[in-house]
Amino acid sequence: MALVEIRNVHKSFGNLEVLKDVSLSVEEGEIVTIIGRSGSGKSTLLRCINALETIDSGEILIEGQKIGPKMPNLKEMRQRVGIVFQSFNLFPHLKVERNITLAPTLTGRVSKKEARALAERVLAKVGLAEKIDSYPEQLSGGQQQRVAIARCLAMSPHLMLFDEVTSALDPELVGEVLKVMEDMARQGMTMILVTHEMGFARNVASKIVFMHQGRVWEEGSPAELFSNPRTPELQAFIGSTRQI
Repeated sequence: MALVEIRNVHKSFGNLEVLKDVSLSVEEGEIVTIIGRSGSGKSTLLRCINALETIDSGEILIEGQKIGPKMPNLKEMRQRVGIVFQSFNLFPHLKVERNITLAPTLTGRVSKKEARALAERVLAKVGLAEKIDSYPEQLSGGQQQRVAIARCLAMSPHLMLFDEVTSALDPELVGEVLKVMEDMARQGMTMILVTHEMGFARNVASKIVFMHQGRVWEEGSPAELFSNPRTPELQAFIGSTRQI
C-alpha cells in the first residue's frame, strides 16, 4: 500500500472548483514535487492532505487511514505528517529551543528533561545547533525556515509536506534551505513539495507532478517530464521557467 493515496478528489471554494478529480499516489521514501502555475491547485492539494482543508468528494488515505476533519485520531495523524509553509510561523517570544520542543512536550512525546537534547539533535540536522538559545528575530529568514523544519522533525514525522518554503526568502538564502531538504531526501524522508525551484525538482525529486487548471495534467520522473513533456501546457510552463 502506498503511504499516501489520493483518489478522485474534488474541492471547491464557493463556485470556484480548485481541485478536479485529482488522483495521486506517493510511495514511502518518494520525493514528489508538485509544479504548475499559480492558481493550479497545488497548495490546496497539500492542505487537503493534512486535513487543513476539507474535500468535497473523493478520498485521501495516509498509511491506509482515511483523512478528514471527523477522523477520531486527527491529532495523532498530524503528528505523523509535518507541514512547513512559506511563512515560518515561529513564536517570536519563545527561544528556538522552546519553539521546537513545545509540541513534543505538550503531546507527551518527550519529557521536559529530554526536550533540550531533542532540540539539539534536530537543530544539528538543519545546521543550526549553535542557535538553540536565540530568538527568531535574531535569525535570518533562511535560518528561521530551517528552525521551522527542525520543529517538524522533532515530532518524528513519517511524511513531510512543504508549501513554497523558499518563496519568501531572499535569493541568497534559498540554497541553505534547499540543502536541508536535500539532506532529508538522502536520509529517506518521504516528502511532497510544492515549489518553483526547478533545479531541486530536476535533481532531487523521484516524481514530478504538473498541475494545470486543478488537475494532475502530467506526472512522471524528472527525466520524462523535463526532457519530453507530452502536453503543450507543460511545454509552455517549462519554457517560461527557463527564461527566469
